[in-house]
Amino acid sequence: MNVIFTCGGTGGHINPGIAVANILKERYPDCNILFVGGKDGMEEDLVPAAGYEIKLLPSSSLRRSLSPKAIVHNVKGVWYVMSALMQSRKLIREFQPDVILGTGGYASFPALYMGSRMGIPTCVHEANAVPGLATRLVADRVDQILVTFAESAERYRSKDKVKTVGMPVRREFIYTNQLQARKELGLDDRPLIVSAFGSLGAREMNKAMADFMKLELDDGIPYQHIHATGSFGWRWMPDLVKEKGIDLTKTPGLDMREYIYNMPTLMAAADLIISRAGSSSCNEIAASGTPCILIPSPNVTDNHQEKNARILENRGGCLVVLESECTGKKLYEEAGKLLSDKPKREKMRQALLAGAIPDSAEQICDTIVKLAHK
Repeated sequence: MNVIFTCGGTGGHINPGIAVANILKERYPDCNILFVGGKDGMEEDLVPAAGYEIKLLPSSSLRRSLSPKAIVHNVKGVWYVMSALMQSRKLIREFQPDVILGTGGYASFPALYMGSRMGIPTCVHEANAVPGLATRLVADRVDQILVTFAESAERYRSKDKVKTVGMPVRREFIYTNQLQARKELGLDDRPLIVSAFGSLGAREMNKAMADFMKLELDDGIPYQHIHATGSFGWRWMPDLVKEKGIDLTKTPGLDMREYIYNMPTLMAAADLIISRAGSSSCNEIAASGTPCILIPSPNVTDNHQEKNARILENRGGCLVVLESECTGKKLYEEAGKLLSDKPKREKMRQALLAGAIPDSAEQICDTIVKLAHK
């Protein structure tokens, strides 16, 4: 069995593809897997690091503006797409896939579109509550539409093609035990807060978290708090917290770092997560069952992060705070309310776990096999 995985742009598109590829390889060691992505995207590093071959095609986003700069960008983008379509056709002829699975990003469109035209069984997995542009462009052509949130099925015209499978997450998010995680991290009895706003870091949210940490200091550090600044935030946030009188070398319990590399362990150990609302984050939080405050990024297409967050909120699994209303003081107050209300956190936990689909990658793998048999 030969399978093409096509994805690109962000880890939220790439990591689900890798997770499914891993399951497929476990079940069918002799299967051949090829990833197709865009040049200069994260997939260029993430896919080879996972042990898979990747072919890179020209890729470009589209800008929703009529400014001269945007028009020039979009003209180039159309040329990139046409070139990528021709290269996709050549790749498909050479690799002879039985199935093509797309997991999102602009780079996934050419292989899915060309595969459907060439009669190859195709399916697309949409991570977010709102379908992205690539998904919308191929939704009527593919054989199967796999969605993360059941609530988003109504957004597709071909509802008979839609199947809710959740979002593949690493198994550690599902199976890591809280007591074991806290012991591994060497935590004391104080509640643990974990906050992070993406690998780059969001400036306004990092500024709010600096105020949050100052309030923790003023209150005698009632919580253990691990905050990831992201790569951009790491350049300036350490100086900002110093200006606020916080000496992190003398404040046991306050921990600021550039990245969090052991997120499954931290998420399992945490009493509260404060995060953005990308699909990966939402589904990792749901899989771990950790109560959370979500602050959706306002700088994303179709405001999809708020729509992701509202689904979890409507299920009773999170508190949503919009960035326009968000301050360090407000976040600190809301965190304090949740951390002092164990029954509410337990209800959140149960709501999150009830909405999670722990065998998402396995279900997507099953779909690939069924399509291959067609």
